[in-house]
Amino acid sequence: MFLRPFLNDAGSCASYLFGCTTHSKLAVVDAHADLVDDYLAAAAAVGAPIVAVFETHVQADHLSGLPELVERTGATAYLPAEAGVEFEHVAIADGERIELGNTVVTAIATPGHAPAHNAYAVADRRRGDEEPWLLFSGDSLLIGDVGRPDLHVAGDARGQARLLHASLRRLLELPAHVVLYPSHYGGSVCGRGLSGNPFSSIGFERAHTPLLSVADPDAFADALLDDVPPPPAWQERIVAANRTGRAVVPT
Repeated sequence: MFLRPFLNDAGSCASYLFGCTTHSKLAVVDAHADLVDDYLAAAAAVGAPIVAVFETHVQADHLSGLPELVERTGATAYLPAEAGVEFEHVAIADGERIELGNTVVTAIATPGHAPAHNAYAVADRRRGDEEPWLLFSGDSLLIGDVGRPDLHVAGDARGQARLLHASLRRLLELPAHVVLYPSHYGGSVCGRGLSGNPFSSIGFERAHTPLLSVADPDAFADALLDDVPPPPAWQERIVAANRTGRAVVPT
């Protein structure tokens, strides 16, 4: 399986180009508008087209590169069910699978950071019997922290925090060796104590991220909502642009 991470230090955003070069099927996860040319160049370098663009959720801190990638490649857009976007896409429910040649992507519904949020477990048929090898966790499980629950709701951050607690329990049931690739790292406002290391594993985070040891949902919500950082600049306008598929933030 082919995998290339793309790190944008301006907002501490991580996105990924991955897929099967044997069957010439690549995909991008949580594409950033500033990196569209880079994804296309990397795909061209390995001689395989981008045929799918996955979003873990509607982004609140940066413009998505999904609309431009779809326009330039003809790729299919995949978003969580009930994402509420206004452009053509395929809604992926919990447990649904997308096959990209030997690469198999399985959606795991992980609401909490956003009401509609998926993580994507990825398996490689050439390296086993579809056991997950890696996880694109979006803004649910981060490195050293978890996603904040207040950016996509109006007055129900506590309820979203409880949902996130349940979502994280599901992710922690994955094998310890599964490599964790989130969509943000240290410096992002989507968490409070993110590590500067952008990648980890389920086992390491299970052992070393303090919030993941909090078993009670209410205690988890209390801890998560304590000292929440300011929201991203232009948050509402960015969300609006990403919902409509516009390439610019409306004034």
